[in-house]
Amino acid sequence: MSNTAYMVNGFDVARTGQLKDQRLKSIVERRANALGPGYKLFYRAPVELVRGEGVYVYDNDGNSYLDAYNNVPSVGHCHPHVTAAIAAQAAVLNTHTRYASSQLVDYAERLLGTYPDEIANVMFTCTGSEAVDLALRIARFFTGGTGVVVTENAYHGLTTAAAEISPQLGPNVPIGTHVWTVPAPRPDRADGADVGEAFAADIRTAVTDMQRHGVRFAAFIADTLFSTDGILPEPAGFLTRAVEEVHAGGGLYIADEVQPGFGRTGERMWGFQRHGIVPDLVVMGKPMGNGMPIAGVAARPELLSEFGTKVRYFNTFGGNSVSIAAANAVLDVIENENLVQNCRDVGAYLKAGITELAQHDDVLAGIRGSGLYIAVDVVDPGTGDPDADRTMQLVNGLRERRVLISATGKSASTLKIRPPLPFASNHADIFLQEFSAALTDLRSR
Repeated sequence: MSNTAYMVNGFDVARTGQLKDQRLKSIVERRANALGPGYKLFYRAPVELVRGEGVYVYDNDGNSYLDAYNNVPSVGHCHPHVTAAIAAQAAVLNTHTRYASSQLVDYAERLLGTYPDEIANVMFTCTGSEAVDLALRIARFFTGGTGVVVTENAYHGLTTAAAEISPQLGPNVPIGTHVWTVPAPRPDRADGADVGEAFAADIRTAVTDMQRHGVRFAAFIADTLFSTDGILPEPAGFLTRAVEEVHAGGGLYIADEVQPGFGRTGERMWGFQRHGIVPDLVVMGKPMGNGMPIAGVAARPELLSEFGTKVRYFNTFGGNSVSIAAANAVLDVIENENLVQNCRDVGAYLKAGITELAQHDDVLAGIRGSGLYIAVDVVDPGTGDPDADRTMQLVNGLRERRVLISATGKSASTLKIRPPLPFASNHADIFLQEFSAALTDLRSR
């Protein structure tokens, strides 16, 4: 079995000998020998990156690639304000949260100020996976249950607890015995019913079945863009009924904001705000520090009052001084450069451009998105069926044109376009030009 198993847009190590670039071939071979088969590379021909700036990354030959994929460097690669904050703090002090620090508290208060009033505590971790793990612990402690509901192709992380609720990792990473899955909230599978009502009914059915098997319900976790389910943002507000159903079943709603958070949807700071809901727990990931190891769980205080006094939790590197400085600088950039509004405006412009292209190409079907997170379904023009092969041809065709995107969805047939937040209209124009050319190339094959 090749190393592309269960990874969309993965490089097949069996093709290493076919790489023409001898330097790249050597790196790939050495990487496989040193790191083993667990580490994956993107694209049919991997990209060696040596530098990044803004929405561009650069290879060893100095070629620039338009990055329309990476969300971790949320405010752009190597943003000077963030890198300066990191360097300055690293030269002064880097320690953990068991010492009093005004810097830590200042950031926590500032971050919580972006949340609804009901969310008033935050705990820091290093990664989103750790944050999901912590959120599950809190939910299970508070409810006394163990059962978790997720969507059929969800991904929430790589710790043991997070992997058990991540069906997207494939059949060799089985979901936990306490985990129930529900179909993703796609309007086209609601059989004409309101998508929110249909999704809430699926959750109610899952919780009822869970309880019938003697498992007490603890939590429903989802990101509000349903990123790995194919990116399903619409209609705004449809999650309201689902959350009501979760609470009626005695569980908590955990909003995974690693993907939708920090303004990416172009409407508010947090993806859940599009739905007019207030989660019980919110998970954040490395975009909060532009790639530095910082993540966290924001919570309603009543969920932590007993957990915090009875359960010993400490994360040595979570909330360290340098990562906090980076995270604070990220908020500066989001505010000072009006990146939420930029996501809204440029995202709408980019989506409109893709929609225009789709009117003239029957390979492109559904187009969805909110802000700078856009999905494009790719289909067989003869049958209208999802077409993973054509999807990969487009992903790699764009890579050959030095534009980076990837794919998502249960059938791996949805283009995932998710650039850093400063992506501007001129970058969108470049993307649309190269995307049009990649479509032309696809038709000629």
